[in-house]
Amino acid sequence: MPALCRDCFSILEQEARCPSCGSPRIKTHPELFDLSIAHMDCDAFYASVEKRDNPDLADKPVIIGGGKRGVVSTACYVARIRGVRSAMPMFKALQLCPDAVVIKPRMSVYAEVSRQIRAMMDELTPVIEPLSLDEAFMDLSGTQRLHGAPPAAMLARLVKRMKDELGVTGSIGLSHNKFLAKVASDLDKPRGFSVIGKAETAEFLYDKPVRLIWGIGPAAQESLDRAGIRAFSDLLRWDQEALTARFGSMGYRLWHLARGQDKRRVSSHEPMKSISNETTFFEDTASLDILDGHLWRMSEKVADRAKAKGLAGRVVTLKLKQTNHKVITRRVSLRDATQIADRIYRTARGLFDQVGDKGPYRLLGCGISDLCPNDQADVSGDLLDPDASRRSQAERATDEIRRRFGTDAIVKGRALR
Repeated sequence: MPALCRDCFSILEQEARCPSCGSPRIKTHPELFDLSIAHMDCDAFYASVEKRDNPDLADKPVIIGGGKRGVVSTACYVARIRGVRSAMPMFKALQLCPDAVVIKPRMSVYAEVSRQIRAMMDELTPVIEPLSLDEAFMDLSGTQRLHGAPPAAMLARLVKRMKDELGVTGSIGLSHNKFLAKVASDLDKPRGFSVIGKAETAEFLYDKPVRLIWGIGPAAQESLDRAGIRAFSDLLRWDQEALTARFGSMGYRLWHLARGQDKRRVSSHEPMKSISNETTFFEDTASLDILDGHLWRMSEKVADRAKAKGLAGRVVTLKLKQTNHKVITRRVSLRDATQIADRIYRTARGLFDQVGDKGPYRLLGCGISDLCPNDQADVSGDLLDPDASRRSQAERATDEIRRRFGTDAIVKGRALR
């Protein structure tokens, strides 16, 4: 039986303990060295970074999120044992875990750690498909000759480097397609290394709940429940035509996934569809000054991300959530794309004024979509706003000052509201 020591990366016959380093962390599987599609998922990423940077938090329950009116971004495993989950309302999380340390997200720090992890992945393969800051698919097909070791060994080396050099841990899922690799990465967290081979796929999936499928949310699960579909074995009783007739394109996808079939390639060129930012307020507010200040800061963040990625957007969107949780969305298409914070803000503010006095609001957000390269951005003047070009030039100068002297070197007045 092929085996791999996850600590010294020795390739072994089946062993209970590594003869080279004495580690008991041995991974065995009949197809261990034949598979090359992987999913790496960091373990409670934001919380891990916070515990790395503040060792006093090591054994404490940590929740990353907003105020009492916000939601949980992530929680460490100590808090998860108490029942805290991502996207849970903060008030409920604190009921379950009243002694938790709540920390506001530090997205710039997490993004930098994510960039360092991505650099490590780039050393393994050019075929990487990031899903978020803390997870990505990798296709390591054909890399064994380059590295002198099978993909499984290189993946074990990757997560050890992450732990030793960056202080964060990750779990690996290794299989023959993306669907199963993602399922595998969640089987043995934290610090897991799980394999689903071709020969065992049908048996593995047979009695598993369909909620394992990425993208099956509460609404989809309810529709499947009404059809008597709770496990993969239930899906196998449906033919492809019937599933497609009942559930449309989702039914077609379910028929194939029920059989462990996923022809999607790992794509390193998946286009970004939108850039946005939003916040949930600690208390509902109808204050125009407060809302306006938040709208400007969000516009700046959206613009900064667009500039960093060399992108611009042709559509500006405003999102509001009222006290009764009703969501109001407004969007407008621009004559040409933009990545300028001032233009994003002024457009979003115009959309806000169109909504009228429907507050108080519990959430505010804005963003850009229909993205394009930044060389197509802000190319024409605005006859109705002759000062727009001057403000754009001033913003570019401000960007340069912030780049050289730090993000707080210069702050616009309305951001202080």
